Amino acid sequence: MNRDDVDWQGYFPAFVTPFTADGDLDLDTLAALVDHYVAEGMHGIVVNGTCGEWFSQTDDERRQVAEAAAAQAAGRLRVIVGCTAYTAEQSAELGRHALASGVDGVLVSPPPYAKLFAPEVVAFYEEISALVDGPLTVYNWPWGSGVDIDTELADRLADVPNIVAIKDSTPDADQFFATSRRVRDRVRVFGPYLGERGLEELTTHGGDGTVGGGSLFGRPDPQYWEDVWAGDIDAARAHAVRSDRLFPQLWLPGGWAGKYGAYQSQLKALMHMLGQPAGHVRRPRLPVTDPAALAEMRAVLVREGLLAADERQDQPA
Repeated sequence: MNRDDVDWQGYFPAFVTPFTADGDLDLDTLAALVDHYVAEGMHGIVVNGTCGEWFSQTDDERRQVAEAAAAQAAGRLRVIVGCTAYTAEQSAELGRHALASGVDGVLVSPPPYAKLFAPEVVAFYEEISALVDGPLTVYNWPWGSGVDIDTELADRLADVPNIVAIKDSTPDADQFFATSRRVRDRVRVFGPYLGERGLEELTTHGGDGTVGGGSLFGRPDPQYWEDVWAGDIDAARAHAVRSDRLFPQLWLPGGWAGKYGAYQSQLKALMHMLGQPAGHVRRPRLPVTDPAALAEMRAVLVREGLLAADERQDQPA
């Protein structure tokens, strides 16, 4: 398999996993969030990745989330499910279940904590590929895996059977764009194309999509990609500028954490302010509760036109 075996492109929100205040899976809110993203015209979702707090779920819960997302999406958008684990066998078992549940593909980062060397990374994905008969996405997440998949390593992984895409979350922008140019002939590349530098890359060398932490903007995020495809670069640039302006006001450089809390905690707080289904975080994550932090986050949303100044700030029940 390679990039031509899937049609994945555009904006895919990194899907948060909603939990109740007591820490249980909240599958009703999960279904509502899928419907929200369908209504906003998203091209796909990535479930049980970093934003999905997979690390605080049991394997059975991860299966429930995959099944629920696939059933609710019902073919209305693409669903890719994160199956990162400590061994290739564990990732493969989750991946086989996800594909059998009707998802479109699976996503796996190098195993956390182990800090694999390059030959070990290749062997890890080769093993998963041999065990999972379906489209695989490499997830480069250096903050969690301790491994930054550079351009040379990505080039090797692009030739592994069944790998059809890479979600590259390296904090090194120069490296990302070099990787994109090197491997796009074989795999689809998702990364920071949604910005002025990303737009320049798209118009000169091409690119496939963005997996963003949720979607604070909503419809304008997938519309950006549709404008690029239609050749309306001025419209795309207007959203790129807006995105570049919003990001540093809320997130630390490299996008690994929020300025006011853990990535998942801050994202869910922002989603609640915008009236998006999100649920609670689950320990070890803690919610953002500091009134001053919440007020500053809300002020950013107001300043950027995402929230009316007099709109009530909602918190999860």
